[in-house]
Amino acid sequence: MNYLTLLSVLFPIVAGAVLFVWRPQDRKLRNRYTLSVVLVNSLLVLATAYCTWRFGSEATAFRVAAFSKHLVFAFGPDKAALVFGCIIGVLWPVTTVYAFSYMEHEGRENMFFGFFIITFGVVAGIAYSANFFTLYLCYEFMTLVTLPLVMHSMDARAKSAGKKYVLYSMTGAALVFICLMYFCNFADSLDFTYGGILNMSLVAGHEKELMTVFVLSFFGFGVKAAIFPFHRWLPAASVAPTPVTALLHAVAVVKSGAFAVMRLIYFGFGCDFLRGTWAQAIVLSAAAFTVMFGSVMSFRMPHLKRRLAYSTVSNLSYILVAFAVMSPVGFAGGMLHMIFHAVIKISLFFCAGAILHSNELEYVYEMDGLAKKMPVTCGVFVLASLALMGIPPLGGFISKWTIATASADIAFWPGYLGAAALIVSAILTTLYMMSVVVCFYFPLKNGAPLKDEYHEADGRMTGPLIFLSALIVVLSVASASLLNWIGGMV
Repeated sequence: MNYLTLLSVLFPIVAGAVLFVWRPQDRKLRNRYTLSVVLVNSLLVLATAYCTWRFGSEATAFRVAAFSKHLVFAFGPDKAALVFGCIIGVLWPVTTVYAFSYMEHEGRENMFFGFFIITFGVVAGIAYSANFFTLYLCYEFMTLVTLPLVMHSMDARAKSAGKKYVLYSMTGAALVFICLMYFCNFADSLDFTYGGILNMSLVAGHEKELMTVFVLSFFGFGVKAAIFPFHRWLPAASVAPTPVTALLHAVAVVKSGAFAVMRLIYFGFGCDFLRGTWAQAIVLSAAAFTVMFGSVMSFRMPHLKRRLAYSTVSNLSYILVAFAVMSPVGFAGGMLHMIFHAVIKISLFFCAGAILHSNELEYVYEMDGLAKKMPVTCGVFVLASLALMGIPPLGGFISKWTIATASADIAFWPGYLGAAALIVSAILTTLYMMSVVVCFYFPLKNGAPLKDEYHEADGRMTGPLIFLSALIVVLSVASASLLNWIGGMV
């Protein structure tokens, strides 16, 4: 079973690279190959998660190479990794089917699906890393393999977005590298350990220094989680094809950033070292501000994909607020919101992509009465919007409630700030999502009439949308059980 984890990382990297050499011209053949690889790797990822849950992390640990005492390249998923592993294992095949239809008119499909498959393996490596060194390497490799996806169209906007993505990502990498060096000096091992890896006898006298390093590394990992002021790359990346933006904004990049922040706090520095300090106040306040900032900017955006992009900026910081609370309840709320936000936001981006791909509509004001022409897409958008708003009994409610409760319970003023930000953001989320829904179903009398050629997306797009809507409902029903299960991890 130890090889399962390594296979889930290496298999898609090799299989994706094959497309660069093979370059099949038959679209059906390439699609069959891509789907087969993705399905096999999803089974490997989910099997690794199951074996870790059933038999423990030792059953799936694999040490690849040791460069020094601290710099060991190894995979060893624990219970915290199972959440992220299951997210990518379930959502990657859905995105693949959706991408087959979307990418037919985008061109350069061999390159796209090659990097698409490789990214699957790299993100699995982030999820199943055994230590901070492996996490860091996979985290930065992800920047390299997702850059061609962001710049796929290679027009001026895509190139500008790619430059922003690299600039911000490399800045974050530099900040995290500082943290890695400090861990090598103040920890006996870089292996993830709940409660922290710092050797407190070595830390004595260096507390302020290490807290400064924590703040820098929080923002370093937070770059990919779009923390303010390092958020600008994410809305710019919305110029990429929708399957890419769905992965960037819902599954791969941004969730990797949030997951890495969780590792940093709970498995790196440790809550006991940070709780109640100025360092916690800074990161918690920054996350709370980003929640508000993202919601306000989303409310102002008439472009649907950019509105969803700024919504992602806000909702990712819900997760960062939860982790920055530094309590078991905050941990559970953050991990639960990772699950729900991934499914909800990928659904919303798929809806936006279906509208753009089928009818070339990008701005909300162009979509008056669109529900008559696209009933399935608009129906899924409504369900996902209600879940994102946190309307009970949908899953977004319990995760947001848990985060707000955890923030208020810590009796520390930034916690109150975080709880207040979540409440105001919930109101703004209702406004900016329901304005789209109203546009779909209640068009203005003097609005532009719908064109006769407007139509619903094809089955390869609506099929994943229906599946995702069912998944939202199922996860909502199981939300209390999920919360209890995640709470039992710590």
